[in-house]
Amino acid sequence: MASQLPDDFRCPISLEIMSDPVILSSGHTFDRASIQRWLDAGHRTCPITKLPLPEPPSLIPNHALRSLISNYTLVSFPEPQHYLPNPQTLLQLLLSPSSRLEDKINSLDQLTRVSKRDSAIRRRLAESGAVSAVLNCIDSAEPWLQEKALHLLLNLSLDDDSKVGLVAEGIVGKVVYALRCGVGDSRAVAATVLTSLAVLEVNKVTIGSYPDAIPGLVSLLQMGNSRERKEAATALFTLCSFPDNRVRAIRNGAVPILIQNANSGLERAVEVLGLLAKCKLARDEMGRCCELLDILIGIMRNGSSRGVQYALLTLTSLCCYSEKMGMEALREGVFEICVGLLEDDNEKVRRNAKTLIQVLQGKRRNV
Repeated sequence: MASQLPDDFRCPISLEIMSDPVILSSGHTFDRASIQRWLDAGHRTCPITKLPLPEPPSLIPNHALRSLISNYTLVSFPEPQHYLPNPQTLLQLLLSPSSRLEDKINSLDQLTRVSKRDSAIRRRLAESGAVSAVLNCIDSAEPWLQEKALHLLLNLSLDDDSKVGLVAEGIVGKVVYALRCGVGDSRAVAATVLTSLAVLEVNKVTIGSYPDAIPGLVSLLQMGNSRERKEAATALFTLCSFPDNRVRAIRNGAVPILIQNANSGLERAVEVLGLLAKCKLARDEMGRCCELLDILIGIMRNGSSRGVQYALLTLTSLCCYSEKMGMEALREGVFEICVGLLEDDNEKVRRNAKTLIQVLQGKRRNV
């Protein structure tokens, strides 16, 4: 399977498919284990650019890429074939009004397969008029046609050079339609497409300003199955690095829904809460939720490293601006939990725990 995944999914150091992609300050992405070995060996330059790194070097989780890789591994890859039709032939079949439904589905399936592992084919398809034909398939009442079209759009969105062009061709409106009205796997794939497009800052602005995009993701986060909720949370996390989108998410009721998902074990929801907690509007809502502190404490004690990191971040924001939350955190033993986390293997967990300790110490002095 690994040989059939796009080269963009491979770590530049190990050349293996990345399981935990992280972004270095140079802007390049590596698998965490590989870049950590590089840093542990004493290197303080980017392996690709050779430019010096800050001390200590920061490793930022690339959630968008991680989600894309995860989405791909859910797809069953066919056995290699000795013969593969020309992509242009498949495209003509897709564009022809006389083509049967089964021929269109087969064309989308094969175009998706060849574009997964060949960036040159993805660029050719994006430049050849394929996008408008694929977008038309999303409006279809036939579930298989819609789902196959979304998988192909996901492939075409992998290359940064194509992302802006896809948005300009109207992909957002069609994908949001599938997000709200799709069946089968269409809603989850639609959310993943938005995540892929939103990797570019300019697209965060465009997608966020689309009237139904963030409301659609919030709705999917509330009503979807486990995979749909995870993909919706990932898309919101990617979009909400842009401040205006945080406000949009909050005004569309994201905070209580995220808290509910966090309580159900979806740690990605805690990551989104960590971003939203930078806004007073969200902090006020979180402060009114009696169970949030217990949820965050539970994650700090038993969550993954990333979950702990964002639980600390969220609680730091809340305690900074709320005397009441700070005192409740002290009473519930958060200070002692943070002291224990200073010995954690994860540098960001240690750093966030240290920051929260400093905030809580300030609360203690004010007592």
